[in-house]
Amino acid sequence: MNLRVIKAGVLDTIQDMGRYKWQHLGINPCGAMDKWSAQLANVLAGNNRMDAVIELHFPASEFFFEQPALIAITGADFTANLNGEEISCGQPVLVSRYSILQFYRLKKGARAYLAVHGGFNIPRWLNSFSTHLKASAGGYKGRALQKDDEIGIHSLAPELSALTDKKEYQILPWKTETNWNDSDDTIIEVLPGNEWSRLTQPSQEKFCNQSLRITPQSDRMGYRLTGEKLLSQTDEEVVSSAVNFGTLQLLPDGQLIVLMADHQTTGGYPRIAHVITAHHSALAQKKPGDHIHFRLTDHQKAEDLLQKQEQHLQQVQNACIFRLQEYCKR
Repeated sequence: MNLRVIKAGVLDTIQDMGRYKWQHLGINPCGAMDKWSAQLANVLAGNNRMDAVIELHFPASEFFFEQPALIAITGADFTANLNGEEISCGQPVLVSRYSILQFYRLKKGARAYLAVHGGFNIPRWLNSFSTHLKASAGGYKGRALQKDDEIGIHSLAPELSALTDKKEYQILPWKTETNWNDSDDTIIEVLPGNEWSRLTQPSQEKFCNQSLRITPQSDRMGYRLTGEKLLSQTDEEVVSSAVNFGTLQLLPDGQLIVLMADHQTTGGYPRIAHVITAHHSALAQKKPGDHIHFRLTDHQKAEDLLQKQEQHLQQVQNACIFRLQEYCKR
């Protein structure tokens, strides 16, 4: 039995935590843009954190369930509806056979994540389920989901499947908040990069004080930012060096680009800063037209925030495992 796409979205793909250990061959990691939300969806659905999810952009795909399923939706709020009735995000939902999942309106964010209990029955490519769009590999046939695609899903446990016979859907009575830190998501903290010192002193101050807008020329590879022009103290070229998710590069026109999930493996533009890992999620939920304010931080705070984020996710996972086990005993 399958999860069938009955209407294609703008760019919905299957992703996991990324395809690593292949960058030396020029194969970029890809993976979910908002890995925090992707992991949270899996945890709520009773999956391993590393399992594949569907990354949704608005307008999003519509899905038909050919069998009962336990699902969870996290990340952006696209006003999810099951059989015409709105359901909340950040909460596991038991879905009966022949149900239809739709997304009506963009309320907040840029990317939502749909996890299905048991994961998806698709092959891995280079040890990852993530869709590599440029290589046309991984995910579902190496491309974005299209109408009439049928994604294999695993059968629900009998004790859970029996509960779907009573209602079209059933929202399970536990929920988590996606904002783990109660922080201002317009402020993205960064660490100085290898070429930070190339910026003139006024440009360093300008970088920390100005608000940058994400331009329409932005995608999963990188966000192009526009603001006051930043100046370099030298025109000396940089040797092409490794880059990663969150690397901020200074372009020849004095503007910036921040690299995202589908970033190249190396780059030749000055790397003036790097977004801390704990703020990747907030960055990934930005869309063209949104504004970002970067703020310098230090390695200790970056590590403390990452540890706090990980602890929160582990607590949610432990609680979900316990609650789901107890629910199945009813």
